[in-house]
Amino acid sequence: MARPIVQHQQKLAEKLTILNERGVGMLTRIYNIKKACEDSKCKPSFLSDKSLEPVIKFVTRKFPTVDTRTTTKEIQLLGTIKNDIQKSLSIYYNTFVELLDFRDKVCDLLTSMDACATHFDILLNYDVTKNYLELVVTYVSLMVLLSRVEDRKAVLGLYNYAYDLSSGSCEINFPRLGQMILDYENAVKKLTEEFIPHSKLLTNAVMSLHVLFQRRNLTASKWREAQMLSLTSVPGAMLHPAQTDTVPCEYLSLESMERWIIIGFMLCHQNLNVAGALEIWKQALHGGYVITLFRDEVLYVHKAIENLFESIKSYTKRVQEVRECCNYAVLHAGAIHKDRRVFLRTALKELSLILGDQPGLLGPKALFVFMALSFARDEVTWLLRHVENPAPRAKSRPNPDDYTEDCLAEMLFYIEELRGLVRKYHQVIRRYFVQYLSGYDATVLNGIVQNLTVCPEDESVILSSFINTMTSLNVKQVEMNEICDLMPLRLDWFRLQAYTSVQKAALVLQDNAPLARHLNTVTFHTKMVDALDELLIETSDLSVFCHFNRLFEQYFQHCLTTPLQLRYAVAFPMVCGHFINCTQELCPEERRHVGDRSLNSCNMFLDEMAKRAKTIITSICNEQCTLSDKLLPKNVAAFILEGEGNRKNRRNKPNKTLAKPEVPGSESYRKLRENVTDLDRHQLALTEICFAINYTPTIHVWEHVFAPREYLTAHLESRFTKALVGMVMFKPDTHEIAKPSELLNSVKAYMSVLQCLENCVNIDITRLFNNVLLQQTQHVDVHGEKTITSLYTQWYIEMLRRVSTGQIVYSENHRAFVTLPSDGPIAFNAEEYSDVNELRALAELLGPYGMRHLGENLMVLVSSQVSELKKLVKQNKDVLIQIRTNFDKPEQMADFVRSLRSIENVLQRMTIVGVILSFHSLTQRALHDALEHRIPFLLASIKDFATASTHSRDMINDLASASGLRCDVDPSLCAALRNAKCETGDDEYKLACLAMVFIAVSLPMLARMEQSQYKPNLEAHVNNSHCLAKAINSIAAALFTIHGNGDIEERLKEFLALASSSLLKLGQETDKNNVKNRDSVYLILEQIVVESPFLTMNLLESCFPYVLLRNAFHDVHKQQVLSP
Repeated sequence: MARPIVQHQQKLAEKLTILNERGVGMLTRIYNIKKACEDSKCKPSFLSDKSLEPVIKFVTRKFPTVDTRTTTKEIQLLGTIKNDIQKSLSIYYNTFVELLDFRDKVCDLLTSMDACATHFDILLNYDVTKNYLELVVTYVSLMVLLSRVEDRKAVLGLYNYAYDLSSGSCEINFPRLGQMILDYENAVKKLTEEFIPHSKLLTNAVMSLHVLFQRRNLTASKWREAQMLSLTSVPGAMLHPAQTDTVPCEYLSLESMERWIIIGFMLCHQNLNVAGALEIWKQALHGGYVITLFRDEVLYVHKAIENLFESIKSYTKRVQEVRECCNYAVLHAGAIHKDRRVFLRTALKELSLILGDQPGLLGPKALFVFMALSFARDEVTWLLRHVENPAPRAKSRPNPDDYTEDCLAEMLFYIEELRGLVRKYHQVIRRYFVQYLSGYDATVLNGIVQNLTVCPEDESVILSSFINTMTSLNVKQVEMNEICDLMPLRLDWFRLQAYTSVQKAALVLQDNAPLARHLNTVTFHTKMVDALDELLIETSDLSVFCHFNRLFEQYFQHCLTTPLQLRYAVAFPMVCGHFINCTQELCPEERRHVGDRSLNSCNMFLDEMAKRAKTIITSICNEQCTLSDKLLPKNVAAFILEGEGNRKNRRNKPNKTLAKPEVPGSESYRKLRENVTDLDRHQLALTEICFAINYTPTIHVWEHVFAPREYLTAHLESRFTKALVGMVMFKPDTHEIAKPSELLNSVKAYMSVLQCLENCVNIDITRLFNNVLLQQTQHVDVHGEKTITSLYTQWYIEMLRRVSTGQIVYSENHRAFVTLPSDGPIAFNAEEYSDVNELRALAELLGPYGMRHLGENLMVLVSSQVSELKKLVKQNKDVLIQIRTNFDKPEQMADFVRSLRSIENVLQRMTIVGVILSFHSLTQRALHDALEHRIPFLLASIKDFATASTHSRDMINDLASASGLRCDVDPSLCAALRNAKCETGDDEYKLACLAMVFIAVSLPMLARMEQSQYKPNLEAHVNNSHCLAKAINSIAAALFTIHGNGDIEERLKEFLALASSSLLKLGQETDKNNVKNRDSVYLILEQIVVESPFLTMNLLESCFPYVLLRNAFHDVHKQQVLSP
């Protein structure tokens, strides 16, 4: 006698839950095996080894027969690698074994539910019906996916042969596995046969969707008529809670319902004659030509059903109906779903705006949010699988425009916006529903329970626990952030559904519909309290994009090229945070791959967004630089020419007029608003992309935190650095470079655009400027590339080298280097690069650090010249010693001077030193002017400290020199000479003294040189010999400071005495060729004293009659007047 079935002992709810979770895990593992076998790089090496092809063909041909007793070449070859095969294929084989076990468990459960005559109604026992249908679809998907694994026979056969050769017997599960593989070669046909015993229950479950599916499967026009998802359709009811008898069904995925209906009636096609069955089945088939099996694996349902029905006699009419549904889906489904997406974009936007402004509405209208998220997610996934998989052949071709979506980014953005609002205001939602559960739901449930005609003890205990749990909730729990775990209540309701849905149940749920509907509503309310994240995943998980990576990137690139969609680009990196939801505990090995893909995708999206913003900003900066260049003084020449031309026209009255140049600023006047310029387009695009970058400070993906603004900052730093160096326009071949003032003008225009960027995105532009501009003050930047400082240092040093050609002179009057007129070609005008304005601009660009670097390089040049000078002194050391000791003996002095060698070389090198030091002096003045403008109070403090401090003079001089202040002893020159010192202290001191003697007695030689002529208008000698004054004072001060004898003034007095004595002898010369520029040379002596902080005019007059200087000034000015 058969034992009666005890429904409570069947544990249907528990089994449904466990098998559904395990089914998803098995799908994941079979899916990964299928993908691995399709990829030659990922499949086991045995399957792609050319030498094993005969073995694989042999095993596949014999499958599932195993005969290791016969000796063949194939068997012998397998015996040599049997251990490797077992090791490599064990995980694959065990997966198939677990699949076999899963199949057995599912069949047992379905049989048990048939025996219990379980009643299914999605509107009443929602959880039981949903889990049952989901289990059936998961099982069918798993078997269809199994039939698509290409090398399944080879994997199982090879492993079993290797196992047999190792252990001497066949693997215990292999016979059943082999049979299962053969049975499911045609998976759909086998499944229809397998589900014949379960057809009644399955049909009842699917038919319970009839009313719900017809109510949900509407066109967008119907949604608009019903004002679906609108919070403002009835303004007076905005604060009323969204209530319905079928709350969980409202956000149930329409895609899932279509799968349940299509697969359900595909398995139970014999029941299509049931009233209403054919109607909803056709509606489901009209929804699209593919349905999802798992992730990106799809089933062309019409083709599969058509093939099935063609094998059944008397199904000709059904085949024709399926073909008609296929034609309808191909022709019309795309347009229907596109219209839905248009409606949902507007609805999602309206919801996000209203709820963002009034988050308190998230409580009563939470159902609307999750309905909208579910609808939008269904449309996104529908689009992905239909775009990725081409339409089957039909009578009519689909319209390609129906499958193109230009605004997908907008929909994804508003999905993320609503998800963000739910997470941000979760406390609001929790407070509302805690009060709702305890104040309303518990009371209503208590009333329903009291009115039950039959309520057994066990069911009564469960229902009482529901009431007690809801009554115990209070707002303080939310305020104190206490965890409210209501999962037990939901699980008990799931169990109660299973108990009361079977045949001969004491409490029949079907007869107590108000109880079922209310508890379904309570389930939703409890999820609002403790399972918001789970509900968000259920309704709006977009992890499917992980497996449509090509489309994902394609839609992102399209978004970046569509100006009106740019602001929604941030949705793509945010969606990457969903990818973790597609991982499964039963397949941990894929976590790393999914994690890497999510991180790489997010990084790529943010990087591309930042690049796009950088490109737009660069275009705006280039436009602004062009407009700024129009305001440069050099561009006024066209207007001057125009004025001259107009005056001539009025005088001569010509027939034609000159073309009028465009006035800067005229581009700002517009005749029509419709005239949109490129700059307008760039500004719009910049605003949009900055909105996306500024939308969220951080994006969390796979335990990593991405900061979109930092991507933009990094790209702007890189671009600003390259732009700065590019605007220098340095050409080593032609030695051309931008004027510092023009570069500064362009840099300011560039910076003004970047500063305006702070109005669009919350980034620290000042930090960016500091990072970039500070790097430009160094010799190289952080990437080892040349900077503005290095380029201008290189160019100005080359300019100083050109001074020795005689075409450029230093003019103290102009405070610049001036190019003298000549008959030959002039490479450039030195005054255009070295006047006060240009050097001030250079000082602003390079800053104190950059100017210090320039000065140090100049001092290296000076040091090399001083080293050469010392060599000349050593060559004439004995003679110079005699001159120094016998300077009061004119006759001997004349002989000693005539015996000196390389006098012209000495003068030339000292002139070069003077030129370099003169330029250094100009740069120091420019730096001082720039700092006085930028930091006047700090500079005043430095001046006071430099003049009044009693601390170490070396430190004070360094500080003063870095600020552009003049020092009696140049610290940078001292440092350069100190580094070049190679002799002992005594020898160095003697060489310094003799060098001053050598220079002093060499000055008269200048009077013989044609180029020593003095130009009063420039206050300069043509050969720059006036720079000797600065060279002599600076070199003397530095050399005698280094050696620490503290006798700078004494040595300069000695030099003045020798120099004045030597120059006075020019008055005794009778040869005019030797004294033709005597007056010009006399002026050098006066300049030496004026330049020196250690010598005075009284001291000069005691050595050299001032009347000679006065006459010299008179003669050189007179000579200039007389010269043509």
